[in-house]
Amino acid sequence: MILLADDRQSDPADLDARLARAQSARVDGTAPVKPAKGYSQGSRVLAELIGAPIGGGIIGWALDRWFGTSPWLLLIFLALAVVAAFRNIFKISKERAE
Repeated sequence: MILLADDRQSDPADLDARLARAQSARVDGTAPVKPAKGYSQGSRVLAELIGAPIGGGIIGWALDRWFGTSPWLLLIFLALAVVAAFRNIFKISKERAE
């Protein structure tokens, strides 16, 4: 059995109790499965990087087809979507990951 540095200093009975709790939680499925906030922030950043340009591109393409202004509205909406995505990513990066 491999012991970590802080485990070597603690009482072996306490270590056995913690191992038993961890094993029962794993078997019972009661262990917390909620991902850390950093993972959700990463998912939000990824969604912004993918979703905003796709949404802006689709809206720009549709308006170009409707008004016959190809490719200008596509480029404008794509640029606005990228700016909005980076603005939102900047806001997300200011949040504290706990």
